[in-house]
Amino acid sequence: MATPTAYARVGRKLRGQPTSDGAGVRLTRVIGGQQLPDLDPFLLLDEFGTDRPEDYLAGFPEHPHRGFETVTYMLDGRMRHKDNHGNEGVLVPGSVQWMTAGRGLVHSEMPEQEEGRMRGFQLWVNLPAREKMTEPKYQEFAPDRIVQLRPADGVQVKLIAGRIGDLRGPIAQPATDPVYLDIALDAGAGWEYELPEGHNAFAYVYEGGIEIGDGEDARALDAQELAVLSGGSVLKLRDAKQGSRLIVVAGRPLREPVARYGPFVMNTKQEVMQAFVDFQEGKF
Repeated sequence: MATPTAYARVGRKLRGQPTSDGAGVRLTRVIGGQQLPDLDPFLLLDEFGTDRPEDYLAGFPEHPHRGFETVTYMLDGRMRHKDNHGNEGVLVPGSVQWMTAGRGLVHSEMPEQEEGRMRGFQLWVNLPAREKMTEPKYQEFAPDRIVQLRPADGVQVKLIAGRIGDLRGPIAQPATDPVYLDIALDAGAGWEYELPEGHNAFAYVYEGGIEIGDGEDARALDAQELAVLSGGSVLKLRDAKQGSRLIVVAGRPLREPVARYGPFVMNTKQEVMQAFVDFQEGKF
């Protein structure tokens, strides 16, 4: 007898909260607030999206990071990044930057535009203790380097990290083995995707609305809502709003102590205090 498919279901659903960061950039915090402080190995998920220049022009002036990775995925607009190690570049629509802060750097992220739409996501991914003090590095990919495929009728996927069949996304991080998909569903379209076993995973809808799950376990997820996935490993998605877009993200949990304060994420309070000292002494 065939084993029944173990479908993932919505274990928890929440809506992001408006906030601001940097020099006053307006954004929606989905992970990293009181509702969901983290989802190991994910520490933060911010969505930014506005047509109002006053909401983003101040940008994110120079600030430090240590002990984790930041993932910036641009949907619309242009953002210039620069750090104190001499790295600089411009993120354009459809591009991805996966920055490993490691032992520490000071960087800025400033809009490369004075009008128009600025939209995208920033995700923070924790590093295991053994990698928190590695040298900083970047994995940066222009839109044409992101794998795009149509795995089913009415379904388009941008494969940023992870695997679909024989195809792999360009991002590699063995510590957390991440999955990062940007999925577009036409009206009424559906798709099933098998998540890696043992990963923590979430889905976040940023346009339209979908159903997650199978049969009586199916649950609706509207725009600006996040679902923490639980249960089985097969994610069943179906559009419910005449066309939808969402990101699906998964990663292997680290299951290590987390001590965090602002831009520093370490394993102990003492390590966070040392990060402050090192930063003040110019060791980043």
